[in-house]
Amino acid sequence: MPTIKSTYLGNLRTQATHLQSGNTLITDAPVDNNGKGEAFSPTDLVCAALGACMVTIMGIVAEREGISLEGLSWEMTKVMQSNPRKIQEIIVDFKWDQPGGDNILRQKLKNAAKTCPVALSLDPEIKQTVNFNF
Repeated sequence: MPTIKSTYLGNLRTQATHLQSGNTLITDAPVDNNGKGEAFSPTDLVCAALGACMVTIMGIVAEREGISLEGLSWEMTKVMQSNPRKIQEIIVDFKWDQPGGDNILRQKLKNAAKTCPVALSLDPEIKQTVNFNF
């Protein structure tokens, strides 16, 4: 059974619908690749998926350990290469001003992030640089 249904809207723009929830998102080609840059590019979504997956798995560990990740934030930086055009590196910078638990718990959270399904699914040629500021 399909998970997502997508449509090409023209002008290098697509719309994807998550079939279970009905939520939609739009993609647009980036300005440096003939697009308008008015929405996430497909490669932006790869980066967003990585960050969201990392935090989801960290959240599972945190809940199991009885702590809240509330206030955790992160920024993603995408580094592209050309010939062929593809993601060369994804940099994830986590920031958490109120970390709970001890060093062992923090290490569990870091391990969880680095072994999330998206991180493990990306081509090994894509460098994943993850900075934990907590």
